[in-house]
Amino acid sequence: MEDVLVPISVCGFLFIGLPWIVLHYMSQWRRSKGISIEDEQLLDDLHDTARRLDSRLDSIERIIAADNPDWKDGPGFKIGSRTETRSAEFDRR
Repeated sequence: MEDVLVPISVCGFLFIGLPWIVLHYMSQWRRSKGISIEDEQLLDDLHDTARRLDSRLDSIERIIAADNPDWKDGPGFKIGSRTETRSAEFDRR
């Protein structure tokens, strides 16, 4: 009985189950090719929030530099690590 049941179930999976799974996910992929309006709005809001946080961080750095000019010379600080790379990332608009 096992000699007949296993090959039939394997063939059924290969010729029915596997194509059904592939076609199902292909149709899901076609349906959601682009981002939705809500997702686009969320990305815009996140981008604005990132710009505001970057501006706040610049203000904090200026305040700290006014109080202690040598604060960037401490351990673990890489010179130009944030200020040189962020302008290209955040000025996409």
